[in-house]
Amino acid sequence: MTYTSIWIAFAFVLIALLLSLWQRLGLEKEIAIGTVRSTLQLLVIGYVLQFVFHADSLLFILLIIAMMIAVASWNAASKGKKLRGIFWRIAISLSITELVTMGLLVTLGLVTPTPQYLIPMSGMIIGSSMIVCSLFLSHMNREVETSRGEIETLLCLGATPRQAVQAVLKRAVKASMIPTFDTMKTIGLVQLPGMMTGMIIAGASPVEAVRYQILIMLSFSSSAAVSAVLISMLSYRLWFTRDAMLHH
Repeated sequence: MTYTSIWIAFAFVLIALLLSLWQRLGLEKEIAIGTVRSTLQLLVIGYVLQFVFHADSLLFILLIIAMMIAVASWNAASKGKKLRGIFWRIAISLSITELVTMGLLVTLGLVTPTPQYLIPMSGMIIGSSMIVCSLFLSHMNREVETSRGEIETLLCLGATPRQAVQAVLKRAVKASMIPTFDTMKTIGLVQLPGMMTGMIIAGASPVEAVRYQILIMLSFSSSAAVSAVLISMLSYRLWFTRDAMLHH
């Protein structure tokens, strides 16, 4: 694909802008900023990855993964702005999820430990886990507000914060994991995932592309569960004061 093709593809953005103007949605600024940012970010990371792939240095690989975790944590933390320290808890959750998932993939010999495999697969795992953490925070905020009376009653009866919020915590964890497993149910029938599609377009055998996609989707099930449980364990106390009362 040439740069001319990319310029032509901006016609799709123009369609979105025209529809926003026509329906008076007020999304023109968001569409423009999103388009410019995504284009520049992808171009920059393309050149960075090209350098890292040629360098084949473990330090560069770790720096790229650390950057991914930092950005993902910052993005997910925006769903819990009122929760002090939520960024670091998300970062810890994503780091452990990445370590466990990629560690197993490499240890079991399912992935070759080279930049060409480690960085793209880490990006997909971290991105999927970021969405899980974001969904958890959104659902947890909503569940706590909805069940405030129930939680405060349990606290008054002598329950610990963990005991009082346990039912709410379970619902939030479950809700954050559902989209991942719903996607797994329809993959290949409703949508052809990005990694598989990219490999096919690049000339790989569809069967080989499917094998890698199956590997990724199966690892997503583990990463979703690990990240959801970790963020729930690390963050539930943030909804309470030091005196074990709910924040208002």
